[in-house]
Amino acid sequence: MSVLNPMELQEEMTPADVVLLLGSVPERVSDLVFWLDDTQLRYRHGPAFPTLGSLVAHLVDSGTKVDALLRHAHLDGKTTADVRGAIDPGHDQDLQQPLHEALEDFARVRRRTVDLLHGWGKSEWERTVSDPRGGDVTLLEMCRLVARHEIGHISQIRNLSALLPEPRDLGPMRPATNGA
Repeated sequence: MSVLNPMELQEEMTPADVVLLLGSVPERVSDLVFWLDDTQLRYRHGPAFPTLGSLVAHLVDSGTKVDALLRHAHLDGKTTADVRGAIDPGHDQDLQQPLHEALEDFARVRRRTVDLLHGWGKSEWERTVSDPRGGDVTLLEMCRLVARHEIGHISQIRNLSALLPEPRDLGPMRPATNGA
């Protein structure tokens, strides 16, 4: 399975697939945006398009919220959670900290979550959480939703970053010449 092709995510993902995909998200996002400067992160391709910075902020925010839900469901036995609200908390937000710090924090939180998921057995993956917006969902179904959501946003980030305007470097200024 290709990590960045959301079309392939229509097939049934096993727990191992989900863990692999969720664990790869922070690195994939970092690979795509770490080299961008603030101007590029704030660039908006058009009124209907998010900025790259707002997409990264959205992924960091939603990923951190979802990871917290998974930890609370597993460690605290929580049986209700706003899964849909955590997955999609909003899009038009700015990074609350410098890009590299936001990505490092997200990667650290996600590593802890992935470590937790590695230890789950069949009964844990099949546990249900009641979502007021979406009904009952197993922890595996929740992770599948999150993986599809995040991989979709990685594709958006890849596409938008490929379309960034090229910086204009016209070279050194030439001295003015008389008459020509």
